[in-house]
Amino acid sequence: MLREISLKNKIDTIKMLILIATIVIGWIAIYSNVYAKTELDYCKPEYREISVNAVPVTIKAALETAYSDTKLIKAYVNKKKEYKLLLSVDNQKATVYTDVNGKW
Repeated sequence: MLREISLKNKIDTIKMLILIATIVIGWIAIYSNVYAKTELDYCKPEYREISVNAVPVTIKAALETAYSDTKLIKAYVNKKKEYKLLLSVDNQKATVYTDVNGKW
């Protein structure tokens, strides 16, 4: 009888350890997903919207030269003076990126 109780206690202890390990692994998985940042989060420059009229003349000239039949819908700029332009081309929207000199 003593041996059966001892075996039952060992099985209960093993079950408890498995349960605790499962909970700890779950916490680690949740924590790593919530606070994880991808490489894209670090590399993605932050753009802020600007007026279409605030786009430099050099960019507008390069846009007219490269894509004469497009319409500039929105413009964004980041801290490095790189521009993100939303264009309308034949009822389709396109996004192009350029620097302050109009180089694509």
